[in-house]
Amino acid sequence: MRKQTIQYTSPLDALVAVAKRLSLYENHQKIDSEEFFNQYNCGLLSDDILFIEWANDYRHYLALHQELAQRLNDAA
Repeated sequence: MRKQTIQYTSPLDALVAVAKRLSLYENHQKIDSEEFFNQYNCGLLSDDILFIEWANDYRHYLALHQELAQRLNDAA
């Protein structure tokens, strides 16, 4: 299966899109992304493609969140 690459005009747009995807995972799996990620990193969950994609989206979310927080801090 080939992945589609989406480019966003700003980190904020990307953060919103990733947050929406995380919300879908959370609603479907009945666990929040932070708790899921902790369990996944501890090896308590399988390497199912859904979990791999969720973990990657959560890593992306954390990176975007950090980038935006840094930009806000620099602007202040």
